[in-house]
Amino acid sequence: MTTATPPTSAEQPLRVAVDGGELAATVWRADAPGTPVVAIHGITANHRSFSPLAERLGAPVLAVDLRGRGGSRALPAPFSMVQHAEDVAAAMRAAGFGRAIVVGHSMGAYVATRLASAHPELVASLVLVDGGLPLRPAPEGSDLSPEDVLGPAIERLRMTFPDTAAYRDFWRQHPAFGPYWSPAIEEYVDYDLVPDAREESEGFALRPSANPDAVVANLVELDGRGGYTEALEALELPIALLRSPRGLFDESPGLYDDEWLATWRSRLPGLEVDDVEDTNHYTILMGSGVDAVAAVVARLQAAGQGSRTEGAR
Repeated sequence: MTTATPPTSAEQPLRVAVDGGELAATVWRADAPGTPVVAIHGITANHRSFSPLAERLGAPVLAVDLRGRGGSRALPAPFSMVQHAEDVAAAMRAAGFGRAIVVGHSMGAYVATRLASAHPELVASLVLVDGGLPLRPAPEGSDLSPEDVLGPAIERLRMTFPDTAAYRDFWRQHPAFGPYWSPAIEEYVDYDLVPDAREESEGFALRPSANPDAVVANLVELDGRGGYTEALEALELPIALLRSPRGLFDESPGLYDDEWLATWRSRLPGLEVDDVEDTNHYTILMGSGVDAVAAVVARLQAAGQGSRTEGAR
């Protein structure tokens, strides 16, 4: 959605007490009118992936670093989707949000679904950005490891880098990022880099913020196990899915091929699906696809869904 006058993007950091410590978050336009938006990032990501979307919305936006990622990387297990949903609910209460439009990207879409299932009073509608539907099962007899599924994403979490320039260079080689590099991607990448205490004896080093144990714990949940599929099918609220035609490495098809999507459309007859052309799994949110995401959120806001908590900041 393009506007003649971009909304103000004033943002405030937020620290939220949760089990085991504090959750890091950011609130954009805390006192603005309009339906609030809650944003939940992907499996190895951080909340800065939503900066481009927050810039396009005029209402309050809350985005969190999930447990084991970004500024919340020190939080301990459990790292389950159910725990993430409870953490997000705590952040919503701390930010003074009532019922909100909840936007989840990739794994964040699964967390959004768990949030809607556990706390229906907090979720007016869901916007699932290239995620949220259980992934197609691996071929029978295959024994895929997390490294097989996420490939370099897992390998990256075990690497160290001497400085931000080296980390930027690493990402510039990524087929889904490099050709689409932008200031927004650079800011997201820079935020992701943190000191690595394990390397102190060998000199200063930096590493990606995501805890590999947290990532692997969530990876195994993406097939819909543990009651997730049943929770998704039981939801009674508007659900919009935005699908990218290309995947994690800019390959085709993306996460949800036409046949698999048709299966889930038959199981979720109320699911609204929008294909966001010329995007991959990342640029649908941090590149050219963000306007399509903003347009869906704006449409739901115009429908009057959601509210602010009485007395919110």
